[in-house]
Amino acid sequence: MSARWDTSSYPKLPRLGVAGLVRVLLRGAAMIVLVFGGLVFLLAVRLFERPFYGLHRPFTPAITRFVCRNAFRLLGMEFAVVGVPMEARGAVVANHSSWLDIFALNAAKRIYFVSKSEVASWPAIGWLARATGTVFIERNPARAREQTALFQDRLLAGHKLLFFPEGTSTDGMQVLPFKTTLFQAFFAPELRDKIYVQPVTVVYRAPEGEDARFYGWWGGMELGPHLLATLALGKPGGVEVVYGTPMAVADFQNRKALAAACEEAVRRAHTKALSSS
Repeated sequence: MSARWDTSSYPKLPRLGVAGLVRVLLRGAAMIVLVFGGLVFLLAVRLFERPFYGLHRPFTPAITRFVCRNAFRLLGMEFAVVGVPMEARGAVVANHSSWLDIFALNAAKRIYFVSKSEVASWPAIGWLARATGTVFIERNPARAREQTALFQDRLLAGHKLLFFPEGTSTDGMQVLPFKTTLFQAFFAPELRDKIYVQPVTVVYRAPEGEDARFYGWWGGMELGPHLLATLALGKPGGVEVVYGTPMAVADFQNRKALAAACEEAVRRAHTKALSSS
């Protein structure tokens, strides 16, 4: 497992070149306009949405989906969805291998991420996370009850909360064992008989001639060089989001059983998708 964090094991990113630099400038400028223009528009709409609908967000998630779907168009990446996002109340769990996961999962379905509390204070990323309704959690046992109550309120309001049970990102070629802690919240008496959990798998297709792990962003990799390499591609690859069968929480005895079933579903879909590429 330690080899994953060895910088010598990271895929070698291609040199930019003149054509690549031009693509970085053009795509980068377009992405800035799209993402931050979308953020300004979303905040403006939220000013009117919040007083009337409170916790519910009937309009602003459509802006997030529009931004994320068009981000892939600007990057020149193919984007495909397999399966059907669930309509029932509940949560979504997915594997995690790239910063692009945020765009891929938001582009396919109206969801709200669950993230560690530190992200809220990050420049740019923190602003985007707060504006789009991300749920921030602390690794503090003293706040466990409060955070469970927040989960309950959001889930019962119909929000699809999404988290990455692996607890870290990978190179995109594997699925790590799922951590079970956050699954416990689904077994609260107020939720257990009312919600489902849908396993979702995100699989990247590397650009032609590049390392199969090209889109993976993990370990100590720096975001800047990876972002530049992604923007510079002349023939980008693609991403596929696979929706599995929703699982009723009430069908499982405890969080470990539910987490294991979700992990198996994600790993099976991941293996199948990679073998067909």
